[in-house]
Amino acid sequence: MTAMSSGVSRYAQLSADEFRTRLPEALAIYVKAMRYPEGTAEQRAPMWLTHALREGWRCIAALDADDALLGLAYGYTGRAGQWWHEQVRHGLARRSGPAEADRWLNDYFELTEIHVRPENQGKQIGEDLLRRLLDGVPNANVLLSTPEGTSRAWKLYRRTGFVDVLRDYQFTGDPRPFAILGRPLPLDLR
Repeated sequence: MTAMSSGVSRYAQLSADEFRTRLPEALAIYVKAMRYPEGTAEQRAPMWLTHALREGWRCIAALDADDALLGLAYGYTGRAGQWWHEQVRHGLARRSGPAEADRWLNDYFELTEIHVRPENQGKQIGEDLLRRLLDGVPNANVLLSTPEGTSRAWKLYRRTGFVDVLRDYQFTGDPRPFAILGRPLPLDLR
C-alpha cells in the first residue's frame, strides 16, 4: 500500500522525549480507537509515561504530511514484577501450568499499545506499525492482550501469526474478558 492511499507520509521511531511531547495526541487516538469514555486519557497518561522508562522501550509513529499522528505502537521488554507480567503469569500458570508460563514469559517483548485513528483503519497502517515496532527486537517472543471479540485488531494479529496463549482472562480491575496472544520472534518477512 502506498503512503498516499493510507495517508501516511512517514513512519518514525520516537524517542522517549518525543513520545512525551506527543502524549496528548497519542492518548486522544487511544481513547477514540478503543471507544473509551472521557477522562480515560488523564488516567492513562502517568502509566504511559512510566512505560517509556522501561528496558527495551520503543515506539513507532505513523505521521501524515502535516506531521500529525495517525497511529502509534509501543512496547518494552516484559519482566517479573511488572503488573501485566504478574497478571498473565498467574492466569497462565493456573490454567496451563508453570512450565507453559515460563515458556512464554521468560524472554518476551510486551506489545503494550497499538492504535490507529478510526478513520485511518483498514489501510495497512496497523500492520506497518506492528512490523516496524518488532523489527530487530531481540526477545524470543512477543505477547499482547486484547479484548475478546471480532475486530480489525484480531484480524491483524492472526494474519501476522499470533496464537492463543490465554483466552477469556479477566485482569484485576477490568470486567471485560481479554485474550493473551503471542508468537515467536522475529516476524516472518512478507
